[in-house]
Amino acid sequence: MSVARDAFSSTYAQARQKFLRAAADAGLPVEAMPHPEPGLQGEPLAMDVARDGHPNASKLLVLSSGCHGVEGFCGSGVQVAMLRDAQLRRLAGDAGVAILYIHALNPYGFSHLGRTTHENVDLNRNFHDFAQPLPHNEAYRELHDLLVPETWPPTAENQRAVGRYVAERGIDHYQAAISRGQYEYADGLFYGGRAPCWSNLALREVLRTHGRRAGRIAWIDIHTGLGLSGVGERILAARDDAAASARATAWWSGSGRTPVTSIYDGSSSSAFLTGMMFGAVYDECPQAEYTGIALEYGTVPVLETFQALRAEQWLRRHPQAPAPLAAAIRQQVFQAFCTDTDAWREQVLAQGREALVQAVAGLAA
Repeated sequence: MSVARDAFSSTYAQARQKFLRAAADAGLPVEAMPHPEPGLQGEPLAMDVARDGHPNASKLLVLSSGCHGVEGFCGSGVQVAMLRDAQLRRLAGDAGVAILYIHALNPYGFSHLGRTTHENVDLNRNFHDFAQPLPHNEAYRELHDLLVPETWPPTAENQRAVGRYVAERGIDHYQAAISRGQYEYADGLFYGGRAPCWSNLALREVLRTHGRRAGRIAWIDIHTGLGLSGVGERILAARDDAAASARATAWWSGSGRTPVTSIYDGSSSSAFLTGMMFGAVYDECPQAEYTGIALEYGTVPVLETFQALRAEQWLRRHPQAPAPLAAAIRQQVFQAFCTDTDAWREQVLAQGREALVQAVAGLAA
């Protein structure tokens, strides 16, 4: 088995065991935050946290996986490989940078081969002040009934209707309408919720515990499903702030080969989003200078990704679906967010390591 392949897993339970073993081998204790629901095979679920570095370190680098459940297969592989990387650990230690590994932000989606939490919430749309009015997404309202039909596979008529919408409005509009986030349809796609979900509250607790003493915090949150296969797009994950954007650009695109993109200026493969997770840093660690990116690895064409998410949402609404159909849908979702080749895994690890080394240098400067 290749070194790259050995860091990755085919189930959540396997990924968790590899993470726990890698942390133990590195001499790091792991804090487990038990999830209230069981996994797909009945296994216990948890958000697991390991800190490599002094508890009072003023510089903290967060590396997280599994915000969108099934995307955790990629992020977990990077985390396991980095925990095994003695040279990287020495580099961070010598620079006075503590690395905080948060494994499986959304363990339920990770285990069940889905993108959302057990509440059907898109975690990266759930960070709002829910005492305030929530954003409206009129474009999604127009699409909702079409996106999640009563039968799956969808009828030919349904597929033609979706095809007409894409042809008339364009792929970018279709992607933005769906992925921006919506707060009206609890059984719909990219639902942001009406209150903080379990993963939101657990993550905030982790950030308060580990980030409150840091003067500088960097965060690399690993995602998959958008962009060119195997390419890790560095997307600014911070407020629309000139100083934070300048730091991210200086740290992560100094070579010019991998520019930092932004949802604010339209340069990213991601649409403009609302309720994003990085907002928790500003709330829970207000004393820190914060710089962050989402490292988004491409897998399959975006229309294939959205078709898999439509299938996943249908399955959530039909939990008694025949076992073969349910298994086929879960496999479709897995393939949309994790490419099962050594070449893809090697690309993922090389770019992930590069981004961590750059973040350590940026924090230490």
